[in-house]
Amino acid sequence: MFSTEQSCLFIRKVICWRAAASIAWAVLLLPPTTAVFVILSKFSLLHPIQTVLECVSLLISASAIFSFILLCGVIIMVGFLNLEYYTVIPTIACSKIALLGQLLHPRQFVSSLVHCIMGIIVAWCCAITIGVRYETLGYPCAQSDGYPQMCLNEYHLILLLAGGFVGFSHSLLGVTHNMNYVSFHTVQQYKYLRFKGSLPLVVKCSVTQALYSVRNYIVVYFFLGYIPKTWICRTLNLHLKSSAQPLDSIAGLLDLSLLYHLWISATFLLFTWYMTLLLFRIFVTEVYSFPVQSSFTEESHQCLPKVLTDKQPMILKFLALQDLAMLSQHSPLRRCEVFSLSQPGGHPHNWNAISKECLSLLADLTQRLVAYHDTVATNGRAKSLSSGSERKTSSETSVTSGTEDFMSPKPTFLMRTPASVFARSVAGAPQSPLTAPFTPDLDSPFASPALRRLTAPVDQCSPWHGAVQSPHIMRRAPKLWSTSTDTQTNGSPPPSPASVPSPKQEPSKPSFLAQFLQNRKEQVKNFLAKRVLIMYLFNKLPEASSQALFADSQAHIWALEGLSYLVQASFSEDQFGVVQTALPSILSSMLVLQEAVDRHFKLPHASSKPARSTSSMGDSTYKTLRFALRATLKTAIYRITTTFGDHLNAVQMSAEHRKRLQQFLEYKE
Repeated sequence: MFSTEQSCLFIRKVICWRAAASIAWAVLLLPPTTAVFVILSKFSLLHPIQTVLECVSLLISASAIFSFILLCGVIIMVGFLNLEYYTVIPTIACSKIALLGQLLHPRQFVSSLVHCIMGIIVAWCCAITIGVRYETLGYPCAQSDGYPQMCLNEYHLILLLAGGFVGFSHSLLGVTHNMNYVSFHTVQQYKYLRFKGSLPLVVKCSVTQALYSVRNYIVVYFFLGYIPKTWICRTLNLHLKSSAQPLDSIAGLLDLSLLYHLWISATFLLFTWYMTLLLFRIFVTEVYSFPVQSSFTEESHQCLPKVLTDKQPMILKFLALQDLAMLSQHSPLRRCEVFSLSQPGGHPHNWNAISKECLSLLADLTQRLVAYHDTVATNGRAKSLSSGSERKTSSETSVTSGTEDFMSPKPTFLMRTPASVFARSVAGAPQSPLTAPFTPDLDSPFASPALRRLTAPVDQCSPWHGAVQSPHIMRRAPKLWSTSTDTQTNGSPPPSPASVPSPKQEPSKPSFLAQFLQNRKEQVKNFLAKRVLIMYLFNKLPEASSQALFADSQAHIWALEGLSYLVQASFSEDQFGVVQTALPSILSSMLVLQEAVDRHFKLPHASSKPARSTSSMGDSTYKTLRFALRATLKTAIYRITTTFGDHLNAVQMSAEHRKRLQQFLEYKE
């Protein structure tokens, strides 16, 4: 596997160079963007020729060159922040309080502060470029007694504060809209074509977001504009000209020229930042080709089978899975290397490593879905976590027994659904496949007594210890699959819970102090549960849990595509039959996952497609990943069944899986 030093080397050689290339292109595109801004800010319909001459003289002036240098520094800083904060697995807040926690995180506070400062710098460059009344912060004016003094230029101040406000708003919107999320396109295109196709969206988002930001800024400045104005005057010993119209008034803010310059400056700021973000996404998600095998031992850690088993960095994992999906479809020569045998020994190490990692990803997603359904019943009530975690489904047993001889059932890589940003700051904490967004919070003020009774541990003296407490729970939320498969697989019925002896232990009586504290805790919970604001903050968002469950499903989509295309190609290209030994476990894993996915889509809000937002640069493809996974999974099974046909009847599998596979063979699924 990749060591830490080798992973850092890959980051430096590939990701950092790609980020540097995106920043370089953003800097190269800055002069024409600045020229367009200068023309739009100074254009006059009455004097067009004079406007063009003024723009040309301004662009070659010393102040414009200095402003351009500052803008280049801002672009480089934005590119560095993109590299520092990007992620291939989005962080999805499942409640309002979780989103508030993300916004108030210290890491996000630093990012917001930096964006605010950069916004002020860009606004200062815009003020220098526009000139006239925006050029300087102070100007000489005469007192009533005739002595000269320096007065505050409020037009310059309002433009600087607007830049800081737009930069701060951009940072907050980056969290709420997941702008740091980098998605991989399904259809591969050249970088120029992707940039050309996305450029109209960048312009549209910049214009619309600038309008909203200027609108919000005007409202804030109308009520709170006197605070920075008074502070600047006291700090810099400036005076307010009594004859000048204050801008924190209705008459001052209704200046159309001022509103236009605020809007065009905000549009220029957002366009340069969005363009840098777009170039970063295009360059980072470009396909990287890993060698399947190498003749030199020193380069073996760079080969695809070794890279796939690495956990960090996640961008390396995703690029490797993307390369696997590409080679399985379009590269016959590299597929032959996957099917090849090692010399000496004659072992299919390449195929074993690739298939083992892909099956591990599918098993991990299946376990998460099963755990989610064991926690949340179809009617919204929770089941006992102890009984759900102790029971193993028959399909999982059949998959494990089918793969014991070929590979280890323990997954080598556990891709977790991301929790809140606070979970990232806890280093080394044990993580469970069932992450925080799906676990019922019993300490929450809105947790019902019925929920606590269902999830409370059972007394060991009870004859129902280790089993489901009530048969009604089993009837309300049946298992994912029946126990008939387990009987057919193992040849023996499952043991009865009553036949397992339980040790006799006397229940310990809580102390008076513990009981007193528990009662006070319940009173506080009941009190908070009656408050509307508390309920609003802690209530789960409708589709957030489902979106968070499939947040990393792009990796599973590539694993399904890679496995299915390799199995399809093995029908005519696998000379040694290395794929046939793993065909039962591959089919079983896909069928078990498909049954779990189908059951998940029967839950409320799981089958409703969210509306796609076209007015934000935030990538919302993660919201529909569960639909893409379901379609890819069904297509992958059909790809195998249409290739092998009736030959699959000779594959050993359980009767339940064979019955479900027959539906695909007859095109009835």
